[in-house]
Amino acid sequence: MEAHPFAAAPADSPALESLPVEPLLTSEFDADPGGVYARLRRTYGPVAPVGLMGVPVWLVLDYREVLEVLRNESVWRRDVRYWRARAQGRLPADWPLLAGYEVRQTMFMDDEEHLAARGVHHAAMRPFKDGHTPQGWELRATVARYADELIGMLRAESGTVGFADLGAQYTRPLLLMVTTKLFGCPVELGDELVMDLWRMLDGGPDAGPATGRALAAMTRLAAHRRALPGDDLTSYMLLADPELSDEQLGRELFMNAVYLNDITGNMVLNTLLEVLRGNATVRRSLSAGQLGETVNRAALVNPPVANMCFRFAARDVPLGNFWIRGGDIVSPSAAAAHGDLMAIGASHLVGSTVSTRAHLGWGAGPHQCPSAARELGGMIVSTAVGRIFEHLTRAELTLPADQLPWRSGPVVRGLRLLPVRYELSERGVGRGISGVGGGVGGGRRGEAWAVGEAVVSGGDGQMKGLLGALRRFMFGGR
Repeated sequence: MEAHPFAAAPADSPALESLPVEPLLTSEFDADPGGVYARLRRTYGPVAPVGLMGVPVWLVLDYREVLEVLRNESVWRRDVRYWRARAQGRLPADWPLLAGYEVRQTMFMDDEEHLAARGVHHAAMRPFKDGHTPQGWELRATVARYADELIGMLRAESGTVGFADLGAQYTRPLLLMVTTKLFGCPVELGDELVMDLWRMLDGGPDAGPATGRALAAMTRLAAHRRALPGDDLTSYMLLADPELSDEQLGRELFMNAVYLNDITGNMVLNTLLEVLRGNATVRRSLSAGQLGETVNRAALVNPPVANMCFRFAARDVPLGNFWIRGGDIVSPSAAAAHGDLMAIGASHLVGSTVSTRAHLGWGAGPHQCPSAARELGGMIVSTAVGRIFEHLTRAELTLPADQLPWRSGPVVRGLRLLPVRYELSERGVGRGISGVGGGVGGGRRGEAWAVGEAVVSGGDGQMKGLLGALRRFMFGGR
């Protein structure tokens, strides 16, 4: 890489490789990541050296330093080729987090290459980002309809009162159905794809094979849509850049599938959890019908990506109490930064409508989600949250909030399940959860529910098949 005329780290400053590091992913971290972040901050300051699955990493903890890393692209690079340990062959051959970073796509590009790829995404998503276009209007109606249909499946199985896992029986299938629709998939993507995305992000021993399977599925989709273009994101990406190969487009679809299924799904579940566990500020905004603010407040408490994509120092640079060497790996922690932000501002920041937008759920700086993607993701989350609270008259957690099981990996801290006891309104649309206030989200007030097979309007036979498969998956039917 090109040399820079900047000061080098002082000779007496400790190098990352020379520091004794404690492993980040421990049982203590699984149980209380916020406590671990706070302890590291007390010990090291805004930046701490940690061990991540046997590899030393700088973990950035404070909000100001995290923003510096996210915003200064000239110093903090996304391209994995800047990583010195990788270039020198010092990584374990089977280090599970490397597989995802070796996928050459927009998230891991810099400068002009990144801007060009980002422009393709923005152009392809633009028709879907708001309700003023036929594509945007249809997608919004479709997300609401899919949400209603999944709730209808619960009603068909258990009547108006029952128990459900709002992860497996609502959020995960909803995002899978939306992905199928948005990407223009000719066949069901299948729950196995979502599981492969989880395996990659959680860094398990099968992360590499899971990444390969997901990429292969997306490459097949790209080839299909090249031959048979439609009114979908895949086809619009080809329209924005006809030079994309099937493999390149497959990699971009792979990235979008990660965000749409896993990251957006976490934002839905985290918002539902904050309402159900009684977070007063979140419930207050929901009661007022301010769905965007409800999501912002939940993301501030529990961001969907706990520790964001690695950056690599382009040169020696001071950060926190350390000098970071050129080629060092840095992990900016949104979860730790949010804890720092709330500790600094306390009631002033958390109580302000404007300040909640400071959350890092969509990232920040040159690599934050494109505006079209943020609007699209925000619409999906708000609709998913709003529709379920339209239908519920009462819901409560069946486990204490501090006993809920979490996926506590190096990137994502997401709920494995969200078990509730629920009551649905008799006619399908209720007044919202008891104690929260009126129903929110808009929709088919007073419209009777069809009990039994979920009804899919518009003759969408593919979605009927997907709903049937999801029904069998969730309830063990044949």
